[in-house]
Amino acid sequence: MSPPSRTRRPCRYDPPMIDLDESDRAILRALQTDATLKASELGRRLDLSQSATWRRIKRLTDAGVIAGRRLDLDTDKLGFGVTVFLGVKLATKGRVSLEDFERAVTAIPEVQTVQHVLGLYDYRLRVIARDLSDFERVLRRRIMTLPGVGNVEANVLLSEERRPGPIG
Repeated sequence: MSPPSRTRRPCRYDPPMIDLDESDRAILRALQTDATLKASELGRRLDLSQSATWRRIKRLTDAGVIAGRRLDLDTDKLGFGVTVFLGVKLATKGRVSLEDFERAVTAIPEVQTVQHVLGLYDYRLRVIARDLSDFERVLRRRIMTLPGVGNVEANVLLSEERRPGPIG
């Protein structure tokens, strides 16, 4: 009996992979650090012309490799000093649709991220609050009253380090 294959079979839903050369990877690394860089500045840094850099960025965007550019706000400076990760287990999956829960939870402004996950909990939420008493208010009045919410576990963020993901 031969051991099971460790290679992943392609799924018909898998998006096609795009070939990246070292210039493409350098552009992606630079944009991960500062998404506001213009093609002219990137070109100067990477010894490429502005038009060649722009064409590469457009190709990466059209292929979906660059999915968008985001504004990164400093929540501390905006007065939100507490970040809490919540694990949410829905009590009655049959009665409440996942879409109903997702629609309701995304309407809460303090909820920054909603992730549907596999494991002990059904959802993982990233919630910001001004302080712990503000978080308690959000938890009791908004999150615990959502349709289908059963068990909730909270983890308060102490520190965070941003690490860019790997680039091919």
